[in-house]
Amino acid sequence: MEKSLIYVYCILESPAKSSKTIEFNGLNSMMIDDFQVVFKSVCLNEFSEENFKRNLSDLLWIETNAREHVEVIKWLMEENSVIPFKFGTIYYSENTLRKFIEDYSDSLKENFSEISGKEEWAVKIYCDRKSLSEQIDELSEEAAELEKQIMASSPGRGFLLKRKKNEFVETEMTRICNKFGQEYYDEFRKLSTAKYLNNLLPKDYTGREDSMILNASFLVNKNMVNDFMNKGDILMKRDSNSGFSIEINGPWPAFSFISIKENSNAE
Repeated sequence: MEKSLIYVYCILESPAKSSKTIEFNGLNSMMIDDFQVVFKSVCLNEFSEENFKRNLSDLLWIETNAREHVEVIKWLMEENSVIPFKFGTIYYSENTLRKFIEDYSDSLKENFSEISGKEEWAVKIYCDRKSLSEQIDELSEEAAELEKQIMASSPGRGFLLKRKKNEFVETEMTRICNKFGQEYYDEFRKLSTAKYLNNLLPKDYTGREDSMILNASFLVNKNMVNDFMNKGDILMKRDSNSGFSIEINGPWPAFSFISIKENSNAE
């Protein structure tokens, strides 16, 4: 009989505050110290280190399994505080899993204290530079002043000033995008308990024509989520005519805010 591996989804606080039946669709759970570990048994031919690396080249396999991983965790999040494990976390035996929990128990408790009653929300801000350029005179005193000089100049001087303004506008739009991005970040930060800046994603990844100017995750108290979403609506109504758009989605497992460190007395 082929040896099975332990694929871990997440850890729940014990006792689990859930009316859900975890043991469904191949899922199992076990108590280790003060924690409930949710896992499933998987086969070597799919999840051994070598085979897992091979499967990572199969986009359909990744999409199917990664989606299932997140959906299980989100389902458990509805009634529990959850420490999510990364997609593809495998233990070769119950003993190695138990040792991990025992060696990192203090940090796990600290992380539960940090995320309890909170959710991770993702905020992405985009800017349509064409729309922004059409509003540049309203947003930039320097651009507005150059436009006045152009209007008051002779054709020859006006041509040179237009070229100067075009060059200036590109730099000025970048400055304005940075300014607005920081302002959005600060507004959402006020409504969260922790924040995490992610890398900006290029257009060929987002599939959008506009440019991403902020990609951040925020840890938000559940009783503040409505305020958090309303802030996005307010900012969107205020700035959409200038080419800015806001994308908020969640709640997500708190991957961005989990930091697990070994116990100081672990051997």
